[in-house]
Amino acid sequence: MNIALFGGTFDPIHAGHLRAARVAMRRFALDKVLFVPSGNPPHKVRDHLTPFEHRFAMVALACVGEPRFVPSLLEAPADDGRIYYSVTTTERVRRSLDSRDHLFFLIGVDAFLDLPQWKGYRHLLDLVDFIVVSRPKYSDSDIARVVPEELRGPGPNDLSHHTIALRKSTLHILRGVDVPVSSREIRAAIRARRDVAGLVPPLVEEYLRKESLYRPGSSGTT
Repeated sequence: MNIALFGGTFDPIHAGHLRAARVAMRRFALDKVLFVPSGNPPHKVRDHLTPFEHRFAMVALACVGEPRFVPSLLEAPADDGRIYYSVTTTERVRRSLDSRDHLFFLIGVDAFLDLPQWKGYRHLLDLVDFIVVSRPKYSDSDIARVVPEELRGPGPNDLSHHTIALRKSTLHILRGVDVPVSSREIRAAIRARRDVAGLVPPLVEEYLRKESLYRPGSSGTT
């Protein structure tokens, strides 16, 4: 099987996330995309995330009707308050798979450019093939600069085909994905009582309305 891990805060999940997953699914013949909402991410410890149960519920609703999209509890908050790191989550998933399975790590370009700040990022680049969802303002060279020289594979990189050979894996740059909005912009729109129809899946829009998420004065949201 070809399986992709797609992690994030998903606060909230939106149409751009789903579009990226669909394009990656077609391009890389993915059998399954695991959507992994972050329970206690290290880079968000000072932020006020919407409670996990709401973010996971929205991910689950967004996956309805997409048999290959799977909402995952891999990083659900633990009683001990542990912080989740992508490298350890990826190791857990790798251990659970058959040796013939092919694991990918699906990530947006903004997050990928911050990769050197992640714990064990060199090991993570060795562990799994990356699919980086890029945007027009970023060049393939911008993305390539994130990868340390010692992790590069032998021979020239084939940026004409949007791939970078690593010593133990491959980095694929996914172009042509229109991501018109961010989660932050959706939260701001809801606070301003603007319509977000089409920016989030219909079931997620209904959930946002029902739970009054992101509205001024609502509990547990920013």
